[in-house]
Amino acid sequence: MTAAGKHSLKGIGILEPMSEAGRQKLESLCRWREFTRDEQIIDRDSDTGDVFFVVRGKVRVVNYSYTGREVSYDDLGAGGVFGELSAIDGAPRSANVVALNNTTVAAMSPEQFRQSLAENPEFALSVMIRLVEIIRGSTDRIMDLSTLGAYSRVYAEILRLARENAGDDNSSTIRPVPVHSDVASRAGTTRETVARALSDLSRKGIAKREDDALLVSDINQLEEIVEGPGGN
Repeated sequence: MTAAGKHSLKGIGILEPMSEAGRQKLESLCRWREFTRDEQIIDRDSDTGDVFFVVRGKVRVVNYSYTGREVSYDDLGAGGVFGELSAIDGAPRSANVVALNNTTVAAMSPEQFRQSLAENPEFALSVMIRLVEIIRGSTDRIMDLSTLGAYSRVYAEILRLARENAGDDNSSTIRPVPVHSDVASRAGTTRETVARALSDLSRKGIAKREDDALLVSDINQLEEIVEGPGGN
C-alpha cells in the first residue's frame, strides 16, 4: 500500500467535471494500493463493494465459463474506473478484475462513493454517462455475438482497435500487435480462428503485421466487411 499523498486522481475520466477542491476531497477518502502483473484485484465471488480508480497501469475485466474459457469484457488503462456497479446496488460482483501490469489504484468504499454522488451532481452525471457507455457497449457485443459469424466477430474486434488508433488517412496502426488469445476472448472464439481471420485480412490487403504493430490500411473497407450482409 502506498501513501495517499504520493498520488492524485487528476486524469480520472469521470472526475473531470468536478472542481479541483472536489477532486481533492475524493482523494482524501481513497486508499491507495499497488498490484503486480496478473494479480487479482476483484474476485467475482467476493462480497466487497469498493470502487477503484486506475491511477497507473492497466487492468482487465474478465469472467470464466464453466469449462474454464476466458471471456474478456474490457481493458482499462490509467483514468479508468471499475467496481461501481456493486457499489451502487449492493449486489455481488459481476466479473473478475486482474492487473495486466504493475498497477496503482485508488479504492473508495461504497458508502463514501454513494455519499459523493449525492453531494456532487456533476460527479453523479458523469457516472451515469459512464454506465450508459457500459450498456451501449454490452448491447453492441450482444448483437455481434447474435448476428455475426466467428470471422466477422474477429474483424469487428480489429475494427474497434483500429478506430481507437485511427490516423487521418483512413488507416490505423495498432501497437502492440493484438494477442490472439485476447482477441479470441473478446470475440467469443478460438485463437486458431483469430489466426485464420487475420490471415484472411492479410490476403485481402486490409491488414498486415509489421514489426510490433498491426497495420490496417483501409478502415472503411474493414467496416464494410463487418457491417455487410452475411458473415463468415
